[in-house]
Amino acid sequence: MRRITKFAATAAVTAVLALTASACGESSTEDASDEGNAGVGIAFDVGGRDDHSFNESAARGADRASDELGVEVEFATAGNGETNADRVQRLEGLARDGYNPVIAIGYLYAEAVAEVAADFPDTTFGIVDGAPEGDNIYGMVFAEHEGSYLAGVAAALTSESGQVGFIGGVNNALIQKFEAGFVQGVTDTDPNVEVEVDYLYENDDRGFNDVARARDKANGMLGRGVDVIYTAAGQSGAGSIESVAAAEGAWAIGVDSDQYQQPGLAEYKDSILTSVVKGVDNAVFDLIEQVENGETPSGVHEYNLAEGGVSLADSGGFIDDISTEIDAAEEAIKNGDVTVSQTP
Repeated sequence: MRRITKFAATAAVTAVLALTASACGESSTEDASDEGNAGVGIAFDVGGRDDHSFNESAARGADRASDELGVEVEFATAGNGETNADRVQRLEGLARDGYNPVIAIGYLYAEAVAEVAADFPDTTFGIVDGAPEGDNIYGMVFAEHEGSYLAGVAAALTSESGQVGFIGGVNNALIQKFEAGFVQGVTDTDPNVEVEVDYLYENDDRGFNDVARARDKANGMLGRGVDVIYTAAGQSGAGSIESVAAAEGAWAIGVDSDQYQQPGLAEYKDSILTSVVKGVDNAVFDLIEQVENGETPSGVHEYNLAEGGVSLADSGGFIDDISTEIDAAEEAIKNGDVTVSQTP
């Protein structure tokens, strides 16, 4: 079956929503059931599918479903500074058009998913990095702290200066999981290595879409002697990687996707030591496949290190010489000898 993938801007979804809402005065649920399953609806977080990171991973899962299952996929993208009402409107537009499942990418959608799912009980809603309650909601969460621990091991063993850094996009519970795992991995490996921690924003989703700010933060760390920087900030991370690539002897650690493999970061790939990969693509594909098979998954599933939900990329071969130590750390987590903290 040929692949059909459509890209839609938020404005387009909103326009469709307005037109549908005015038609015949029908309810949300009636609209969805009357039109049947139009395919899969994907609502991206800020940065869109080409963020080289989090959204891009989700897009790969949807593309795979398009290729292998023949489903039509509709993409819609969030913008900076959105309200919950904006996110509700986007999800309603997809559900009203008959897309099933409707998958929200990012914790910012949690409240909106709970609200909209209640109005469309026959539609399965998925959310990445969220766990709202609802009989037709499937939450996909990840053990980011476990993957980040392995990145900390790699950073400690690679650093020549004895100083490594962590940059988070927004200082919240989710990104703190990345920080906690990374710091623990560093200190468990070599307590003499110093870890500098900084965040782009305290409470502003621009932290995932502010390349310039991440570039500046990374430059500051590099100037203070940090030579390995792990950035968990979505699209913003490209700025950090760019700064690291311009500094002699420094390394970047990517996040969510294998950033060494990202075409948009190709000019910097020789400075990307490794990446903490979240299997968002696999989770998205799994949910789509279940719905296509007539299942109605719900509840919350954590994709952890033991089942391959998170992993450490080895592209470029830059961590090959420390693979024994990394493999040992991974096995220690899997067998319970090491418990990785989820909080700093």
